[in-house]
Amino acid sequence: LCSCYHLDPLILWPNFYLNLSGKMFVFPKETNTAHVKLLTTKTEFNAVTLCLRFFTDLSRNYGLFSLSTPTHSNDFVLFKINSGDVIRIHARDGGTDFLALSFPPNTWHSMCATWGSDTGVAQLWVDGKPTVRRFILSGQPITGAPITILGQEQDTYGGSFDANQAFIGMITKVHMWDYVLSPSEIKRYVNDENFTPGNVFNWRALEFEITGQVLGASKSNCYEISNRLF
Repeated sequence: LCSCYHLDPLILWPNFYLNLSGKMFVFPKETNTAHVKLLTTKTEFNAVTLCLRFFTDLSRNYGLFSLSTPTHSNDFVLFKINSGDVIRIHARDGGTDFLALSFPPNTWHSMCATWGSDTGVAQLWVDGKPTVRRFILSGQPITGAPITILGQEQDTYGGSFDANQAFIGMITKVHMWDYVLSPSEIKRYVNDENFTPGNVFNWRALEFEITGQVLGASKSNCYEISNRLF
């Protein structure tokens, strides 16, 4: 995989509603400020599916996705913890760890996370491979005006970022749905086939705000696409 890319001044502006196909957010520095806020008008989620693709060289803990509401700072969170390749999913401030995963550094990975309030069960898909299903919390849909952050993990509603948990690397193709995607639909996302875009966050029509040193980049001809993960 070639490491070069074209920085794109079009997405260095602070506020956007854009089709980001072929683009990515670049988080180049460990800070407690730099982040991207994703905007939506939806305020109730009986279920969630989140899919994204990322590239990092970090071995420490970091936040990949953080959705907070006024009553729950960890209403839906995807967080890599220190102890090896372990991902924690939070829902409604509950959480569970998915163990013995494989996502080595310095290569692109796809990750999808699902959770439904009816069963309380969550599942991860890492590079198209499903994990076991684990229980978090049932009977409590996510409600309230969400603040959704890429690049930082919220310890309070919209803030209390910790530089030691900041993401460094690249994130692209973020989609979120307010229902649990079928395995076949998740596989279509992973394989970059004709999948239904997110109805909460859609990378092809994304409304967002940038704070701090977050850059935009476009694919260049020097990229070699490996396993269609980007």
